[in-house]
Amino acid sequence: MQGLDTETLQMTLEAIGDFASRELHDERLIELDEADEYPADLIRRMCSDELGIQLLFIAEEHGGMGGSAYDVYRVCERMARIDLGVATSVLATFLGSDPILMGGTDEQQHRWMSRIANEGLLMAYGATEAEAGSDLGSLKTVAVPVEEDGEVVGYRITGQKQWISNGAVADLYSILANTDKGPTWFIVQRDAEGFSAAAPEHKHGIRLSNTAALYLDDVHVGADALVGTELGQGLVQAQQVFGYTRLMVAAFGLGGGWEALDRAIRYSRERIQAGGPLSEKQGYTHKLIVPHALRLEAGRAYIEETAERIDEGTHGHLNTEGAIAKYIATEAGNDAADAAIQALGGYGYTHDYIVEKIKRDVRITTIYEGTSEIMEMTIARDRWQAHLKSRGGHYHDQAAALEALHATHPTVGADLAALAHHGLAEVLEAARLARLTRNQHVLFTLGRLIAEVEAAAALVRRATRAAAGELPTKADRRFDARGIADLSRAHARRVASQVAEQGTAMVVAAGGAEDPGRLAEAVGAATILAAQAGGLADLDRAADVIYGRT
Repeated sequence: MQGLDTETLQMTLEAIGDFASRELHDERLIELDEADEYPADLIRRMCSDELGIQLLFIAEEHGGMGGSAYDVYRVCERMARIDLGVATSVLATFLGSDPILMGGTDEQQHRWMSRIANEGLLMAYGATEAEAGSDLGSLKTVAVPVEEDGEVVGYRITGQKQWISNGAVADLYSILANTDKGPTWFIVQRDAEGFSAAAPEHKHGIRLSNTAALYLDDVHVGADALVGTELGQGLVQAQQVFGYTRLMVAAFGLGGGWEALDRAIRYSRERIQAGGPLSEKQGYTHKLIVPHALRLEAGRAYIEETAERIDEGTHGHLNTEGAIAKYIATEAGNDAADAAIQALGGYGYTHDYIVEKIKRDVRITTIYEGTSEIMEMTIARDRWQAHLKSRGGHYHDQAAALEALHATHPTVGADLAALAHHGLAEVLEAARLARLTRNQHVLFTLGRLIAEVEAAAALVRRATRAAAGELPTKADRRFDARGIADLSRAHARRVASQVAEQGTAMVVAAGGAEDPGRLAEAVGAATILAAQAGGLADLDRAADVIYGRT
């Protein structure tokens, strides 16, 4: 695996933790959140020689550390556990530099990335507009060429951008604007005449980040501000990084969710009710802790697999995999934070116990860098094509691989994940026969089920690698091999049930099953129901794993 060596990564994570302990302890976070204050000095220090966190995202030839996708995932998770607003401020610079990295000339890349490395410049990614969120093809911002003696010497950019992270504080902006050749990226410096930012948005969460609208009123930039050498490449360049950037947001959801859940876990060990701690009561652990830990670890497994594949550099852009990672981890993180409020009761609803703040913060991860609904649609459309091209065999083939895995590793839940895959294949086929994908709601439901099933398989594979001692040295080590197997088995059982119940219900609801009993048989509903035997004992074991009682 390329990137940092394991020791350097660990030192980086520890340095971030040490900085947070000194500068971003709970009392300070509460103070900044209540004041809706962007801690400019702290962000600048984090991106200076004092911590140098920006170096992780920059290649060594430009003065950075050359962190891999796997390294960045680990750092993003750690940052999110401290504060998602601060984490967003740091990621915004990386996101803002993506157009340069994807489409810039060698000279542009070295010029700007070395300045970010050496000077700690903050960047912002100026794509979104009020009427062009996920639909970047609807841009209203325009760039008009300026000619002298028949030669283009610059461009004049006019338009507005909305919801821009680091909008009012960045030193440098990547701005997407329409040209006569199509959407194109330009680099705009903060002091450009005609360029301004609005007052920061008053947000529900991530209040330690700066989010602001941008105004470009006939802003003149030189010809060298064009990213690359050709107009009209903006959407292509944006698409090239979705797999990567969505993986980072997935890590945010993972970190925020686990931070909230860990606070609930600590509370439950100390809170005595009816003669014993809440941590020993099924009504508490099996509702408010265990299900969320299972989903978060499934998200982690999918994040790690996707990061490894990105670092291999031989699998394309992995946009769909990035979408699955983001969908699973951010939805899990959001739900875990909500459960943490409930788990702390009245304390959870107050500022002093932080979990309500984490809930407000982590909510944004299901919105920015593509909403959960956009993720569902992206996932469904891609995997629908895989189902059609394979004549319905795509998920049956994956089920067969899991069945083979079960033969050598019978405790990780591979057999249960295989049932989920077979069932999903039949749900997709029923949708095909009845032409149900004309319904947007059906596509959204399919996207959700596909993401859940693929994440369950990723957790099974992670448990298998752990048992064989083959996890990457950089992998999270919170749970041992046996613990991961227990979590994987419990999670796969839940997902199989989800496919049988929700998948068949969707087909029936859309009018795609003249004989619901036959559909249930094809999906394997009875077999999946029978496989629920032992599920409560698995939840007991999962609780023991999470609480370190094994």
